[in-house]
Amino acid sequence: MDNLTNDAWTGRTEEVDDLIDPSQVARIAATLGQPLIQPTEALPALWHWAFFQCPIETARLGEDGHPHDGAFLPPPAKRSRMWAGGRVRFLEPLRVGIKATRRSTIVKAEEKAGTTGKLLFVTVRHDYRQDGRLAISEEQDIVYREPSPPKLSSNQPLIAGDWQETFVPSPVTLFRYSAVTCNAHRIHYDEPYATAVEGYPGLVVHGPLIATLTVAAFCRANPDARLRQFSFRGLRPLIAPRAFEVGGRITGTGIAQTWAGSESGLAQSSEIHFE
Repeated sequence: MDNLTNDAWTGRTEEVDDLIDPSQVARIAATLGQPLIQPTEALPALWHWAFFQCPIETARLGEDGHPHDGAFLPPPAKRSRMWAGGRVRFLEPLRVGIKATRRSTIVKAEEKAGTTGKLLFVTVRHDYRQDGRLAISEEQDIVYREPSPPKLSSNQPLIAGDWQETFVPSPVTLFRYSAVTCNAHRIHYDEPYATAVEGYPGLVVHGPLIATLTVAAFCRANPDARLRQFSFRGLRPLIAPRAFEVGGRITGTGIAQTWAGSESGLAQSSEIHFE
């Protein structure tokens, strides 16, 4: 694990140009069951996660589907890699049909001891620019953990909200979301691998998909609100095809507490700042 140190990875950068391609936007809309977005219109919140991917040839993928040689992020090194949470600032929307650039920087890589073994926490900052202007700035928290049984329930129950929506994650939806985000992690589409190798009781719903559904539900419930910031933290996995809820409530001026979960408790906690 000597190569998974702060000094070895902090400060690494990557820059990716991409077109916010209307055809790709149409694929996302179809996957999420949302209306088609036309060129020059605003890309819906968090749909940018389906762009700016750096495709890795199959020969460089490990058994889990992640790059085994550490293309930009540290390599898994026999650990399970998960997107644990993040913070997103919305300065202005990205526009469909226009080129944009993402510049990524690893700002921290820190090893810690957890109850299930060693954990490596990596924080990556992504800045997205279009027409020379910063549109979105975010930090993603990625954790590498030693193999251990997944936590399938939470002691934090769902609470009553001002709005809530129910989502039933089918294997087809998870496969299509993996495809539009170029995510080859097998826990999302390969059930024999997810159950026999990583110990889940079924296919795992993507954390970014849960976050995207949570923000979309907020926007539908509060159509006049202007998103400013979204922060979220994963607490446990959600398993397909079991239904789960996304919901929230206004807790103060310009602040909403949001969440996702099921009868087994909270799975993702989050907060939205808005105007």
